[in-house]
Amino acid sequence: MEQATFGAGCFWCVEAVFQNLNGVEKVVSGYTGGRIANPTYKEVCSGLTGHNEVAQITFDPAVISFEELLEVFWKTHDPTSLNRQGNDVGTQYRSGIYYHNDEQRRIAEEYKQKLNDAHAFEKPIVTEILPLKAFYPAEDYHQNYFNQNGNQPYCQFVVKPKVDKVRQVFGEKLKATAKS
Repeated sequence: MEQATFGAGCFWCVEAVFQNLNGVEKVVSGYTGGRIANPTYKEVCSGLTGHNEVAQITFDPAVISFEELLEVFWKTHDPTSLNRQGNDVGTQYRSGIYYHNDEQRRIAEEYKQKLNDAHAFEKPIVTEILPLKAFYPAEDYHQNYFNQNGNQPYCQFVVKPKVDKVRQVFGEKLKATAKS
């Protein structure tokens, strides 16, 4: 098993987007990139810690590659928006790839460059690509959030459209239990 860590706005969205993919064993919502150890959600939401809301994905590279995870990452958020995804505004919502090894760094940088060279987005990609220094799991009530709170308005209006997009665009990559 390998791990990938991505920030793409609210971690509830990122978690929900990746957890139904074939080859993904586990997704944990958490924080990285900040100045303090073991931050709380309230501290991260203040924007003063420097932490980003992220999802750490444990995956089987024999089933789904890091490149395939990146493809889902790029297509399920706006990587050209600095410190913002939709109505979620602040440095804690920045687009980021936090690599676990040099191979992930190389692949992420090359993929980002190809997308910029091809003008895949109207604006340049602002996604940061940095080494993962520390990962702090979020509080328990943030884990598996969409599956446990799917009827809440935020989940219906923000998370569900992203999950539906993954089902539509990446249906062949979904676990059998997620295709319905």
